Amino acid sequence: MTATQPAVRATLEDVARAAGVSLATVDRVVNRREGVRAKTVARVEAAVAKLGYRADIAAARLARGQTFRFAFVLPAGSNSFMTNLTEQVQRTADWLAGQRGFIDILRVDVFDPDVLAGALENLSPAYQGVAVIALDHPRVRAAIDELAARGVAVVTLVSDAPSSRRLHYVGIDNPAAGRTAATLMGRFLAGRDGTVAVIAGSLALRDHTERQFGFNQILSSEYPNLLALPVIEGRDDSKRTRELTAALLARHTDLRGIYCCGAGNRGIADALEASGRGREVVWIAHELTQYTRRFLVRGTLDAIINQDPGHEARSAARVLIAHCSGEPISSDQERIRIDIFLRDNLP
Repeated sequence: MTATQPAVRATLEDVARAAGVSLATVDRVVNRREGVRAKTVARVEAAVAKLGYRADIAAARLARGQTFRFAFVLPAGSNSFMTNLTEQVQRTADWLAGQRGFIDILRVDVFDPDVLAGALENLSPAYQGVAVIALDHPRVRAAIDELAARGVAVVTLVSDAPSSRRLHYVGIDNPAAGRTAATLMGRFLAGRDGTVAVIAGSLALRDHTERQFGFNQILSSEYPNLLALPVIEGRDDSKRTRELTAALLARHTDLRGIYCCGAGNRGIADALEASGRGREVVWIAHELTQYTRRFLVRGTLDAIINQDPGHEARSAARVLIAHCSGEPISSDQERIRIDIFLRDNLP
């Protein structure tokens, strides 16, 4: 039995020989330039299909001496999900370097619109693209629009600013994530009456606002026995969120559930366990991290709504480099799905 030979990638020269035309003619056809007769175009395209020729985009960039530099503007602080996202962006940077693309990570306070807008306004002109955790705020939208007007591609990551001139949003359908959390909450509570707390990081972050909207939409229409309390903002800070959760537990003896649509989950866990109500109150949170995994296994946390930070980092990079290279993107590939994790299906 003979060993399987590795597949050899077809070249432009192979296509030219198969079509019986010059290399220059093949180049014109492949790059959609005019000046080639229709019959010749058909012969070249038939040879391309037969040989399975695919352009080596990275090699073409190398031959042209073309490189791209992108800025990823990520939150400062100790948010576990954002730490995971930063690690995934760093891994993506290694892959992107092979595509002649390079990533710089900038850490800023994304909760402060002036700070975030200032960071975008003062970006180096060396960047052809930017991925940013966006605040849906007038000044931030204006900064994104100014970048777009300069020809800089902007991708919003995790949290969107849809009325800006951003190129693409990379993240989950947040209203659907909130609706999913409400359905889980209602089913877990199985007809019990009482109140449910909603804790956001900041309502200036569109992803948190949209999750809260979706959650209230389903809870109020399908589970009238449960009353959603006014949303409170923990700024994704564990200490602040612990204090807010402890106050909720003390003030509302009928508290049946907590939905955290942001971060700060270590604070919620501390407050629930200190109160002795960790198994009584249904708690649903976002993002699978080392901490939420521990709380889920322990039984303090009941369900996690998750988005894959690795998929998001790679998707943002793919969208930016495809735009700069004039290549198409696959919508299905770039769709970020919503995962639901219980203790029984943890990866």
